[in-house]
Formats: sequence, structure tokens, C-alpha cells
Amino acid sequence: MEIKINKEIRDYQESIFMGLSLRQFIFAVLAVGVAIGVYFGLRNVLGTETVSWLCVVAAFPFAILGFVKYHGMTAEQFIRAYIQSEFLMPKQLISKPTNLYASILSSGKLKEVLRVD
Repeated sequence: MEIKINKEIRDYQESIFMGLSLRQFIFAVLAVGVAIGVYFGLRNVLGTETVSWLCVVAAFPFAILGFVKYHGMTAEQFIRAYIQSEFLMPKQLISKPTNLYASILSSGKLKEVLRVD
């Protein structure tokens, strides 16, 4: 009898349905729902082959979001961090070196810094 144990315990995911985690299962259901909505919405307007390709293209982003991890973040955590860093708190970081010695000399605090008792 062999029991599989992850080398890193933090990587453990509890499987809910057919080996999928709850998050993966929810996104898979969303992908199926989007594909069904696209099919029934466009089947009378476009041909069958075109509608089938549109179903695949529309469902793909939802299906992939359940499985993607980037730098340890899930897709929704990454999207939230990206929006926050790029749009909500954009910063232009400027590095300006300061000469500590020159600032001490100009302020007249050299005697305090080099105080000899």
C-alpha cells in the first residue's frame, strides 16, 4: 500500500469532484455555462461550425482561470494585484542618492556627529 504525500504540504488541494478542487470545479461550471449561453444565443444567427468555435473561444478564459497560478497567486488574486498596482496606486519611483556627508556639513551638525567627550 502506497500513500502519496506532497513534498510541500502547502501544495495540497482537496479534490471535490473528479479530482478537481472546488475552485477549479466552479470555473469549469462557469465555462460550460458560458459555452451553452453562446450556443443558444448565436445558433440561429450563425452557422453550426462558427458557433461551436465561438463556444470554445468564449469558454476558454473561464476554464483556464481555475487552473492558473502565477507566483503562488491564483488568477483572481493576480488580477486584483495587477489592477491595484497599475491603476489604483500607480507610482513613479525615482531614486535620488543623497550625500550624507554633504548634508551634515551644510547643516552644521558635524560637531554633534563627531562629538568627542
